[in-house]
Amino acid sequence: MLRVHQSSLQVLLGAATLEVPLSRVKWSERTRYGRRSAHLPDQAVLQCDDPVAWDAWRQAHGITDPAIVAIQQSWAWAIGFAIGLVLLLAAAYQWGLPALAKGMVAITPYSMDDKFGNLVLARIDEELVQPSEIPSAKQDAIRLAFEQALAVQKPTELTPWRLEFRKWKLGPNAFALPGGTVVLTDDMVDLVEGDTRVLVAVLGHELGHLHHRHGMRVLVTVSAIGVVTSVLWGDFSWALATVPTWLAKADYSRNAEREADAYALDVLNAAGIPPSAMVTLFDKLKAKREAESKKGRAKDKENGTRDKEGGADHWLAIAFSSHPGDAERIAFFQGGARK
Repeated sequence: MLRVHQSSLQVLLGAATLEVPLSRVKWSERTRYGRRSAHLPDQAVLQCDDPVAWDAWRQAHGITDPAIVAIQQSWAWAIGFAIGLVLLLAAAYQWGLPALAKGMVAITPYSMDDKFGNLVLARIDEELVQPSEIPSAKQDAIRLAFEQALAVQKPTELTPWRLEFRKWKLGPNAFALPGGTVVLTDDMVDLVEGDTRVLVAVLGHELGHLHHRHGMRVLVTVSAIGVVTSVLWGDFSWALATVPTWLAKADYSRNAEREADAYALDVLNAAGIPPSAMVTLFDKLKAKREAESKKGRAKDKENGTRDKEGGADHWLAIAFSSHPGDAERIAFFQGGARK
């Protein structure tokens, strides 16, 4: 027999009575089904197979559940916590990860950039690109043009770089790897018809990524995601394996792209090159996109199909998917000429 007297729980065992302060009784959490129990000092346990009677008896004596029990058994609280968790994860991804990446990169020695960049370039060469078909003389001319544009920069403030040319099937692109490697695709050179002013603008943008170490920030971000993934699913090798592709596709945040644009603008102004050179790139990209879209629609109409991969726009989405809108960037470079 059990009864509550004042602030104690009395357990009647025949002629004997065990009295325990209620503050020392640990009640089992109330569930929809199952046996109820109360844990007493010295490892003694009381159990009841009638949960309805047990709950009614406790309620009659004013023994209430902790708040956490009520929360756990409330659909409203459960849904609220689920929504809160999603919002928390979204906020951590949107603001927490970039701040973490920036802080971690700031304390990472530059020697790590070189090692990581070489590894990524080797992986890209194996999986994504082919040797360039641009004549070596033309490659040297583009390098020289960029060197001359950077000649006015202070050597101590100039980020080390080296220019590589590659051919790949995803269209015009350029990307920067940690450690100073900038890769320019054959299609990009062909798109602008070898115009060195436009290519200097493109390379200045990529040099901006190197200056701000955006590639290393991508590495830290992917690694952080990998740690969370490993906790939840036990494996994050897939996340690290995607780093080379992320970098090759210039998959940076919009803020990073704006920082790189600002750096490119400074390079152009210092070299006396009109910032409108970058606008020329946007115009040529737009023209190519429209031509490819028209061609793709004609082909789809002829075949009676539709390209599920996005047709002609697919290559452009790969190259510039995370960049700010063209209109914003055009306005930025059009209004950025040094007065």
